[in-house]
Amino acid sequence: MEKRWNIIPVDVTQTSKLREQLKISETICNMLVSRGITDFEVAKDFYRPSLDKLHDPWLMKDMDKAVARIESAISQKEKILVFGDYDVDGTTSVASFYQFITSIHEPTLTDYYIPHRYKEGYGVSKAGIDFAKENSFTLIVCLDCGIKSVELIDYASSLGIDFIICDHHLPGPEIPKAVAILNPKQQDCNYPYKDLCGCGVGFKLMMALALHYKLPESSYLQYIDLVAIAIAADIVPMNGENRILAYYGLKKINENPSLGISTLIKLGSLKKKLTITNVVFVIAPRINAAGRMDDAKKAVQLFIEKDEKAALALGELLQSDNSDRKEADSSITQEALQLINNNEYLINKKSCVVFNESWHKGVVGIVASRLIEHHYRPTIVLTQSDGIATGSARSIKGFNLYEAIYQCKEYLLAFGGHFAAAGLSMLPENIEKFTEKFEAVVAANVTDDMLIPEITIDAAINFSEINQTFFNIISQMEPFGPENMRPIFVARNVSNSGYSKLLKDQHVKFEVKQNGVAMSGIGFNMPEKADLVFSGQPFDIVFTLDENEFNGNTKLQMMVMDCKPT
Repeated sequence: MEKRWNIIPVDVTQTSKLREQLKISETICNMLVSRGITDFEVAKDFYRPSLDKLHDPWLMKDMDKAVARIESAISQKEKILVFGDYDVDGTTSVASFYQFITSIHEPTLTDYYIPHRYKEGYGVSKAGIDFAKENSFTLIVCLDCGIKSVELIDYASSLGIDFIICDHHLPGPEIPKAVAILNPKQQDCNYPYKDLCGCGVGFKLMMALALHYKLPESSYLQYIDLVAIAIAADIVPMNGENRILAYYGLKKINENPSLGISTLIKLGSLKKKLTITNVVFVIAPRINAAGRMDDAKKAVQLFIEKDEKAALALGELLQSDNSDRKEADSSITQEALQLINNNEYLINKKSCVVFNESWHKGVVGIVASRLIEHHYRPTIVLTQSDGIATGSARSIKGFNLYEAIYQCKEYLLAFGGHFAAAGLSMLPENIEKFTEKFEAVVAANVTDDMLIPEITIDAAINFSEINQTFFNIISQMEPFGPENMRPIFVARNVSNSGYSKLLKDQHVKFEVKQNGVAMSGIGFNMPEKADLVFSGQPFDIVFTLDENEFNGNTKLQMMVMDCKPT
């Protein structure tokens, strides 16, 4: 697939000032300036994150109300139910807060609840509230959902059950009548950092409770590894508090992980130091698979388990779910691609909506992302459950998917999401009308240029600049994520040095030189670039840097993203 290359412009003045202060390479200073790091003190905070820089939890709207209600529940010996969503953010939120609350409240008076994806659907469920009523719970602490559950929280109130909502999704026009709502995205919340994930909001509540009860910092910091996993999986901005929490969470994962996390590391065969990338592609899918393929409750059970043998058994269940998920994901993606490739009308549209009533509901979001890798356009994948067409949507850069779906709401039973991803449901008879309206909305707002995927490049670089010191400084920019992505470089006018081969007919492995300096690289799933690389003609190459370990030797290599003739 053709890609556009966009090199971030250089602010020469700011870069020059920063270089005078830091005494490091101009290329690195360019990258730091583009990330908003323009002086020594900001750079110091960036390269040396400190837990002392976390904001006071009491700055969050309703934090005082939330703590007061929990204190009342504890003193009155009420039963507290910890409720959360079935994805990574929800299950880590529940696992961390449940363990914390049982350290200050009688364990027999606490429990947790994860809704079943297929039986109950996303977010607060009537079945969950009924479970609370039947088991005499009078307070529900709801994590990573709830901000739009107006009617259900009214229902809970009518049964004598109070709610504390810890959420990070955008509020709707009507706010639920909960005892307390912790959500930095509320318009009247003055909390300084707005981009916490659900587990991050739960972490701030634990922090406030620890301050209230004069508990040591370790009472909540012991769960920071779970927070880091949630931050990575939920793809929230990797700046501000998220970067601090992810930095120290990764540190704990690598030095002293909880039993559940160490079990997943073992099952994932991860030997080296973990990065956010490992978490996103190895740890998070195993957690998510529990809710996608079966019941997410066992993910929470793994994280709270203290017995090694029992944890391994739970981990193996998640491993099995993930294998099933991979198989479903792969087969459905192939079926969907066949639908598109056999339909010229679908190929030429600016949007893509595909439907098959037998597809597995748990993987349609993943399939939508896979389809975008082949057909880069706003994509919706629908299946059928209990007579309702339901599915997931994924967007392309620069297109507000949620707003587009909102404009088609007359054909929908329910929908929710944000700029880049959404979920929706409709009657099967409305699929055709919805598809037509969605295409019209997309076509009116998406230009032809937007349908060509873009690689944002941090800097043009010469091979002569690349050495171990340069790589070490880049590595200290981790953890990477949105707003602080792994640096991407372009090298101009390189040519094959004589060594190149195609591995498994898919992966291009080679060595190239530029002005006499050689670098090795590998491009995964890029067979279409083999002829260019092997030709001996000069070409430009876009890549990130990594270390390759082989036979005890470590050397830098390029992880190639794209290349074009010079």
